[in-house]
Amino acid sequence: MFFVPESRIEAWIEEDLHLMDLTVDALGIEDRPGCVECFPKEDCVIAGVEEAARIFRAVGALAEEVRPSGSRLPAGTVCLRAEGTAGQLHAVYKVAQNVMEYASGIATRTAELVRNARAASPSVEVAVTRKHFPGTKHLSVRAALVGGATVHRLGLSESILVFDQHRAFMDEAEFLSSIPRMVARFPERKIMAEAGSVEEAVRFAEAGVQVIQCERFPPDALRECVERVRRIRPEVRISAAGGIDADNAAYYAAAGADVLITSWVYFGRPQDVKMKFYAVQARF
Repeated sequence: MFFVPESRIEAWIEEDLHLMDLTVDALGIEDRPGCVECFPKEDCVIAGVEEAARIFRAVGALAEEVRPSGSRLPAGTVCLRAEGTAGQLHAVYKVAQNVMEYASGIATRTAELVRNARAASPSVEVAVTRKHFPGTKHLSVRAALVGGATVHRLGLSESILVFDQHRAFMDEAEFLSSIPRMVARFPERKIMAEAGSVEEAVRFAEAGVQVIQCERFPPDALRECVERVRRIRPEVRISAAGGIDADNAAYYAAAGADVLITSWVYFGRPQDVKMKFYAVQARF
């Protein structure tokens, strides 16, 4: 279960619906019954369906989740159907559309990246960062998950990852000597550190770092890093980060990375989702 609180659903609605829909009121169609069917305009991995259904239900409409998030849908395949009055449907359909379009864009890009990476290395994992647009964590992370990714870090309090920005406050000898202490103090956490070169990664491995994050290594340098680190400590996990996208994922996977870390999936074109309205009697 991925928890999206009702407060988040209501906040999305409130951004667009300020007390009333003036156009519906002016036309006098508030109570006329209708239906809206939702479907992508092109092949995609659909996402945000469950959240969109909750958006319709929040204003009293009925909603049927025809195809769940994570489904690969051909263009024109209905994924969600909602029924209610014109007032209910118009109050929230644009919010529901936005949620599905942005989420489906993320899920579709994620699925492409995962597919390309695993064509080169079936065991590689793709992990998404916390560098989504502020305020979109629930939507962005869930969309990436249904696209086939896992999570790198949801926030600062869940993992120990040392960046060069941390090491700016200590010299390398002090940092390296702190690693055994961190391992002992946090036995349920892996100690991770970002390396900027192969030599740095090797020194980190020798000092006891358990996961080495290789920042913007070219694939050849990553391959050298994997080979040298594994000769020292075979159990060390190697992740590749910085500039990972669908076009280069296979090269980094083939170079031996255990995990590809990316924020690329969050930023790009939304998928077009059509919202087709009907004035009809109740169907379900």
